[in-house]
Amino acid sequence: MGRNKILITCAKGITPYLKEELLILGFPAISETVAGIETEGTMDDTLRLNLLLRTGHRVLFLIRNFHARDADDLYHAVSDIEWEEYIDADEYLCVTSSVDNPAISTSLFANVKCKDAIVDRIRRKCGKRPDSGSGKHGVVVNLYWKDEDCSIYLDTSGEPLSRRSYRKIPMHAPMQETLAAAVIMATGWNGSSHFINPMCGSGTLAIEAALAGLSRASGILRDNFGFMHLKGFNKSLWKELRTQAIKAAKKTLDCRIIATDISRDAVEAARKNAAMAGVEQLIEFSVCDYSMTSIPEGSGIVILNPEYGERMGKVKELEAVYKGIGDFLKQKCKGYTGYIFTGNPDLAKRVGLKAKRRMPFFNGAIECRLLEYPLYEGSRT
Repeated sequence: MGRNKILITCAKGITPYLKEELLILGFPAISETVAGIETEGTMDDTLRLNLLLRTGHRVLFLIRNFHARDADDLYHAVSDIEWEEYIDADEYLCVTSSVDNPAISTSLFANVKCKDAIVDRIRRKCGKRPDSGSGKHGVVVNLYWKDEDCSIYLDTSGEPLSRRSYRKIPMHAPMQETLAAAVIMATGWNGSSHFINPMCGSGTLAIEAALAGLSRASGILRDNFGFMHLKGFNKSLWKELRTQAIKAAKKTLDCRIIATDISRDAVEAARKNAAMAGVEQLIEFSVCDYSMTSIPEGSGIVILNPEYGERMGKVKELEAVYKGIGDFLKQKCKGYTGYIFTGNPDLAKRVGLKAKRRMPFFNGAIECRLLEYPLYEGSRT
C-alpha cells in the first residue's frame, strides 16, 4: 500500500493536543474537525502512530472515496474494492460506521450492506469468506457516509487506543486514558516537577503522568491492533518499533508522583492498575482525605478531578467539597500550580480562586473545563 490519507479520531476538545503530538512525530496536520485530524502516510506509518499516540482514539487508513445515493450504490461501490488484497478469507471482520444519509434509517443496516459487499467479493475471489460480527479483535473496516459522500477506511487500531491494557479495575466514572493524557499535556507538565493527584480514583491521571514522564509508548502493553490482521502486516517493522520505544523510555523520574484517595478500595484499584502499567514503583499511593495529601517542598502541579454532580454525587453536597479544595490549594500548595477538572461551572465558583485559564474538554457528552490556578508564595494567594 502506498501513501494515503490517515484520519485520527479523538474526543471532542482534544484536537489541539493530538495535533501537537502529530507534529512532534513528524506528521502533517492537513485538516481538522472537532473530533479528529487528517494527516497522511503509509500503512507502515500507522504502526508508529498506534504505538506512540497518547490522545488519539483510532487511526483510520483511507482506502477509497466514492459517491453513493442509497444502500445498493454502497454495495456496488464497496464490491469494487479489491478486498482480497487486504483481508485473508480466514480472518474475522467487523464493520463500523458513521452514517448520515436520508435513505438509511440506521447505521446497522449500512454496516450489514458494507460487510456483505466485502465478504461476497472475497468469497468470489477466494472460494470462502471471513467470519464477521461486532467484535473488534480482527480486521475492522470503517464506513463514513454523509449525504452521498462515502469514505472507506481500514481501522488500524481495532479497539480504541484509550484501551492501554492496564486499567483492569475502573471504579466509578473513570476518566478515559486519552482524555487524561490530553489534560496532562494541557498543564504543560513534563516530568521535571512534582505531580500531585488527590482524589485519584482508579489512578488514570497519575498513571498517564508516569507514562508520559518516562516517555514510555502508550501502546507498548497492547498485544492486539487492527493492523496485525491485515495482509502484508510488517511484523519485522513492528518488532523494531517496539524495541526502539522500549530503549527510548526512561527508567526513573526526577520528581515525585503522589496519588491519594479517601477510598481504600480506590487506592487499591489504582495501585493494581499502576502495577499492570509497570509504574507502581514510581507512584506514591496513600489513603487519606484530599486535604491531608502530602505536598513536597519545591514546585509542580496539583490536579483534582472531583465529582461534579452529573453522573455522581449531589450538587448541594459538593459545594462544601469545592470550597474545601480551594482552601487546600491556597493553604497547602503554595509554589505549585493547581488544576481542577470539572463539568460544573457553578460548583467551580465555590473554589474561591480566580482561574488564570479555562481549557475546554469533553468527558463523554459532558462539557468540562480544566481550570488553572497559580498558587503564589506569600501574600499573592
